[in-house]
Amino acid sequence: MKQEPTSLEYKKLKFTNYQIFVIIILALLQFTVVIDFSVISPLGDMLMKQLMINTEQLGLLVSCYAFGAGASGIMVATFADKFDRKKFLLFFYIGFLIATYLCGMFHDYTLLLIARSFAGIFGGVISAISFAIVSDLFEFNQRGRVTSYIQMSFSASQILGIPVGIFLANKWGWNSTFIMIGILSTVIWFMILFKLKPINSHLKLQTKEKILSHFWRVLSNKNYKIGFILISITAMGAAMLMPFSSAFLINNIGITQEQLPFIFMFTGLATVGVMPLVGRLSDKIDKFKIFLAGSLITITTTLIYTNLVPVPLWTVVAINIVMFTGISSRMIPAMALNTAIPAAKDRGSYMSLCSSLQQMANGVASLVAGFIIFQATKTSPLENYNILGFIVVSTSIICIFLIHKINRELRISVVS
Repeated sequence: MKQEPTSLEYKKLKFTNYQIFVIIILALLQFTVVIDFSVISPLGDMLMKQLMINTEQLGLLVSCYAFGAGASGIMVATFADKFDRKKFLLFFYIGFLIATYLCGMFHDYTLLLIARSFAGIFGGVISAISFAIVSDLFEFNQRGRVTSYIQMSFSASQILGIPVGIFLANKWGWNSTFIMIGILSTVIWFMILFKLKPINSHLKLQTKEKILSHFWRVLSNKNYKIGFILISITAMGAAMLMPFSSAFLINNIGITQEQLPFIFMFTGLATVGVMPLVGRLSDKIDKFKIFLAGSLITITTTLIYTNLVPVPLWTVVAINIVMFTGISSRMIPAMALNTAIPAAKDRGSYMSLCSSLQQMANGVASLVAGFIIFQATKTSPLENYNILGFIVVSTSIICIFLIHKINRELRISVVS
């Protein structure tokens, strides 16, 4: 591990006005990417019925984005640290928004599969570029808060993006949701073009090392491997439940398509309040302790959620709120710790590889989940959903040990 922070003591480092702008623009970026990827889940039941596809095909529709992102992440990792991060971000974001517009134009399953793959190729590395920027522009003891603000985009998508997307889908068809995302992404692209300053300080640290040699050095670095493993396992656990959550709620619990937006909205509202608190605590308290608390909450609620029987809407909302509170409390300290693992000159490549592994793990998990889940007819209850819950719990326990190891090694590097 590299010696990143000068102290692990909490310091209330204030953000400059420009840093606040960067946080806002990165959060907006994440907002569009998160909606684009996660909206497939609440639209899953609608897509299966309208496109006449089964659970395996829905799993492929989700995983094709992830596999596209995984492939591009590996490619990008070979040269991510060789360019100004602003230019890099603009290139991949315009590819993402074009692919999103195409998703809004196609009504055929095969064409949609292709469009989703291209959305993954371009959109899948945006998060990696964003967190490389965070590492470049913010001190270690600011990153818990910065990560929490950026990850609030997930909650914002629950409050606004997904409910609006479902409303548009119910009124004008599921394609309109992607058109909405494309329009918003276009506005953000121009904001980045005209307002974001060049981010190229890392270029001064580069040597004449060949691209493939740089890629292999980062990939084979023994200090980086634990981060790669952590990201992969974390992603596999989360990606198993989400693609089939709406179909599970509708067909097993009795939630209607019209009630789905309320579940996402209230869950998002609750986590918006939790995330900044988790971010501050991550900077003030030992990050492993926050991760451990979040993991215990996640494990408990996952077991409850995946074994639910028909219950009132308010019960589903309450369980979702607690579960996503736990997930947020895991995600923020884990991402903050992960940014401290690579050396400055390797951040772009490391984050791209993390993103690639995360997306490929998402794809594998979605495919596996599609084969585990069984639905006899389009309106039958999903079977074996609880098995996915047990798998998620197992991955969560493994991640606790990995985070403990990362946190301990970072402390040792600072002391030494």
